[in-house]
Amino acid sequence: MYGSRGPRRVRAATLVAVAALLAAGCGGPGEPPAPTASPVPSGPPHQPKTAGPFWVDPDTSAARQLAAYTRSGDGRNAALIRKIAEQPTGEWIGGDHPEPIVRGYTEAAAKADRTALLVVYNIPHRDCGQFSRGGAADAAAYRAWVDQVARGIGVRPAVVVLEPDAILHLVDGCTPQAFHEERYALLKEAVQRLKRQPSVKVYVDAGNAGWQSPDALDDPLRRAGIESADGFAVNVSNFQTTRASREFGTRLSQKVGGKHFVIDTSRNGNGPYTQGDPAENWCNPPGRALGEPPTTNTGGGPVDAYVWAKRPGESDGPCKGGPQAGQWWPEYALALAANSR
Repeated sequence: MYGSRGPRRVRAATLVAVAALLAAGCGGPGEPPAPTASPVPSGPPHQPKTAGPFWVDPDTSAARQLAAYTRSGDGRNAALIRKIAEQPTGEWIGGDHPEPIVRGYTEAAAKADRTALLVVYNIPHRDCGQFSRGGAADAAAYRAWVDQVARGIGVRPAVVVLEPDAILHLVDGCTPQAFHEERYALLKEAVQRLKRQPSVKVYVDAGNAGWQSPDALDDPLRRAGIESADGFAVNVSNFQTTRASREFGTRLSQKVGGKHFVIDTSRNGNGPYTQGDPAENWCNPPGRALGEPPTTNTGGGPVDAYVWAKRPGESDGPCKGGPQAGQWWPEYALALAANSR
């Protein structure tokens, strides 16, 4: 495993309300009232569509942290967290009953004339029982779950990163052999089902530049349905540099019919961590930094976009003093922002 992904379970109906709370300077449940003299943000702005089409969710932990720092008059930390709160990040879709959640995200994005970035993460036997263990109960449950995701998207535009680690753990042997054929079939069917929606782009996760080589991945990607997908994703939740990721992805693209790809640049500003136990370098490594902001202006070639699939500041798991996988860790978020250019 090279990164943890705790699925966020939020009520879609709260999205507009939280944006209004941010604008009014009100916090979430249990937060103190706002001081009358503190300036407050009007809500996360959107990039010009020429820079990137992705939606900025007003209900992220980073956005709430920004509001809290602003209310308390902590200008320094507010400025740091703003680097995260104002960027579009992936909406991790897992758990039961995803349809209303996905509908809420995509409707909010469409209302803002933007595209939702969804990270679909619920394959059976997910994460080999590590920090983000879980997933659908069986193949039938997963098929029904993916159908719910597709119905939640409807006709609205969305970019989907499909099942981080799912192929990686087939190739590295982490997922038991008995589940391999089923997983390939489920990934292929998921691509086909999601592509039935008229405005969806699907990128199948393909690991990162620090793991294996393109030679080990072209056949697995084909078995997982890359022909029907728009492309693949690299560096999801990882720290490999953009340059290394471009080189890795370009070589892999040449092996799978010229398919395009997206790169997760959320935490790769200082590259990978190379000290300590190599088996745990992926988990909350110190000294990392935010990478390039999300954009579709990538310099051409097969790279469609830089995205922040991983939410900077959410823990990889209970390691190096971090909380459970997917939980907000403000100290880590501040460090990522402070270390970035």
